[in-house]
Amino acid sequence: MSQYSTFQEGTFAQVEVATLPGPESQAFARDFLGAVQEASANSALYRGKVLSFESGSNYSGMRAGMSVHKLSPVAHEAVILDDATMGRLDRHIFAFDRHRAGLRRLGQSVRKGLLLYGPPGTGKTHLIRYVASNLPDRTTILITAEQVQYLTRYMLIARTLQPSIVVLEDVDLVGRSREGMNSPKTEVLLNRLLNEMDGLGDDASILFLLTTNRPEEIEDALASRPGRVDEAIEIANPDAACRARLIALYGGALQFEEGAIDDAVALSEGASAAFVKEMVRRLAQASLSLGSAEILDRAMVAAVFGEAAENGNRIGRRIIGLSNAPKRAGRAGAPPLDGCH
Repeated sequence: MSQYSTFQEGTFAQVEVATLPGPESQAFARDFLGAVQEASANSALYRGKVLSFESGSNYSGMRAGMSVHKLSPVAHEAVILDDATMGRLDRHIFAFDRHRAGLRRLGQSVRKGLLLYGPPGTGKTHLIRYVASNLPDRTTILITAEQVQYLTRYMLIARTLQPSIVVLEDVDLVGRSREGMNSPKTEVLLNRLLNEMDGLGDDASILFLLTTNRPEEIEDALASRPGRVDEAIEIANPDAACRARLIALYGGALQFEEGAIDDAVALSEGASAAFVKEMVRRLAQASLSLGSAEILDRAMVAAVFGEAAENGNRIGRRIIGLSNAPKRAGRAGAPPLDGCH
C-alpha cells in the first residue's frame, strides 16, 4: 500500500498488487483487491455514520481528510411536519429502504433520488439528520455544492459503502437552469452531477437527497427526469397546528398562562420553524430577565413576538425566518402552506 498526494485534492492511499504474468496471478490479484473492497464495504466503522470532506485548516484552500461523524438520534416526534408530508417521506424513504431486497428480487431499481425543497428555516437539514440517524444500515456521504468537482471520488466511496445516502445541499448552486448559468464551469459541474447519477446501475443501493431553497431555478434535466429525481417533496412553513407542536417541543420546560400558546401561534402565522424555535428561546430569556421563570403570561408573549413582527429590518427578519413585509396589528399574515392535522 502506498500514499500519494495530488494538488488541491489531498493525500490518498493506494493498494497495488504486483504479480507474475499469467491467469493464476491475475486471478489472485483480482480476488485480493476484491476482498479489500468487500472488507471496506462491510466495515461497521462507517455504518450509520456521516462522512464529510472538510477544507484544510491551514488556509491553503486544499481539502483536508475525510471526517467521520456519529449522529445523535433524532426521534420521530422531533420532526414537526404535517401528516401528508410525513406520509410521503415514509413511503419514499423508510418503506423504500425496508423493501430493498424485495424490489431487487422483482427486478426493480434500488437507487432513488429525492428533492427536498422549501423556504429557508423549514428544517430540511434537520430532516436529513432524522433520515440518516434512522437508517443505521446506510452510510451517509455529505457533499457541499463547492465539492461537486470531486464528485467522481465521492461517488466511488458511495458505491463502495452501499447501501448509502448521498446528500447534496443547495443543489441549485450547481444544478440551476442552464439559462441562468453565469460560467462554463457551472455547466461542467452540472453535467458531472447528471453523469454520475446516470452512470449508476439499477442495482446500486444509493439514495440521493438533494435540497434547495429555490426549486424554480433547478435545471429540468435534473429535477424533471425520473431516475435522477424520482420525487420532489415540499418542506413548507408550518401551519397553526404544527406551530403549536413546535412550541410544545422547544418549550417543554416552560409553563404558559392559559391562552399564551394560542397567542404565540397566531403571532407567528406564516413564519418558519426556525422562527418559532428562536421565539421560544426569547420567551425563556425574557422570563428569566423578569425573574418570573415559572409562568409565561400572554403580555410577555405579545411583547416578544411583537418586537420581532414589527422589525422593519429586512435582513434581521430573514435571519429569524419571517417574510420581508412587517405585519401590523390587525392584519392577517401569510396563509399556511400545508395542513397539519
